[in-house]
Amino acid sequence: MSSEASARALPAGRIIAAADGAASVGEHGPASVRPATDADRGAWNAFVFSEPGSTFFHRIEWQDVLKRAFGHRTRYLLAERAGRIVGVLPLAEVKSTLFGHLLISTPFCVYGGIVAADATAFDALERYACELARELGVDYLEMRNVTRRHEGWPSKDLYVTFRKSIGLDPEVNMLAIPRKQRAMVRKGIKENLRSVVDPGVDRHYELYSQSLRNLGTPVFSRRYLETLREVFGPDCDVVTILKGDEPVASCLNFYFRDEVLPYYGGGSSRARAVAGNDFMYWEIMERARERGCRVFDYGRSKQGTGAYDFKRNWGFDPVPLHYEYFLVRGKELPNLSPSNPKYARAIGIWRRIPLAITQLIGPPIAKHLG
Repeated sequence: MSSEASARALPAGRIIAAADGAASVGEHGPASVRPATDADRGAWNAFVFSEPGSTFFHRIEWQDVLKRAFGHRTRYLLAERAGRIVGVLPLAEVKSTLFGHLLISTPFCVYGGIVAADATAFDALERYACELARELGVDYLEMRNVTRRHEGWPSKDLYVTFRKSIGLDPEVNMLAIPRKQRAMVRKGIKENLRSVVDPGVDRHYELYSQSLRNLGTPVFSRRYLETLREVFGPDCDVVTILKGDEPVASCLNFYFRDEVLPYYGGGSSRARAVAGNDFMYWEIMERARERGCRVFDYGRSKQGTGAYDFKRNWGFDPVPLHYEYFLVRGKELPNLSPSNPKYARAIGIWRRIPLAITQLIGPPIAKHLG
């Protein structure tokens, strides 16, 4: 169904009926839900930046990224009352023969789901999303929530997130890193590693795609990373670590309010020997502190993986993420994780494919692994 057809099927400004047939009305009055338009972009982001429960991934610019980099249809919904936005829900439709037909908030993002000023607006957005999922005939609607929000929906406990405050004093931040991990950071310093902010993504893409190939995971297109830089401007940068003139590690980072989110990181085969990754995250933290950031968001990791252990070694405590599912055509929870045994053989083969070939054939697959 096209976005235009969807808009006709779900009239703009409709008040969503509650389960008992009453309008979605609470102490704040009814909330109407409609698809967001270009005219709403400024008000959408103003709401996101002001609402405590929102994240970087609720920003309206992600709609541009998903369309331009992947060609996915977006379904960005807003709830309003008296002409004022009181809730938002970013959604994107991901459809492929291999992985199914999905409606996700939000693909390629750690966090998503509904952000609302009150329960009435939240309820209205939820009901609209469920009806949209039925009308589109998707396998399921996925909400990537930080906290449990949809009682009665199936949920996964596969992922956790790691967040920690950044102090004003760099020495205090260094001493807050557990001793063994701190020694790795100091090793990087002794190796005379240095960090630079790259103007483009070329060096980053080579290191990142190499890391993903070694994990057996298809890499995104270079265009996706370029689009992130273009769309988010100063709120997205690339920090690259050099040993002499040789790039050994690199990470693409996001900035939101007073938070830094190191998001896509990778390193060369030499990075381990010179503690390149350890030094990189320290440098990102230091640069973010100087920028005024006070929260370091290490992002999500699967429990029981090397990335999970690495982040815990930094003294970060895991916080479970609650990815919740409204099943439509699907009969059970999806399991597209690389930890699924059914993908073990494919992962083993992928690790042996030359890097240049994975950069060519990986993006058409990765665009559906939201």
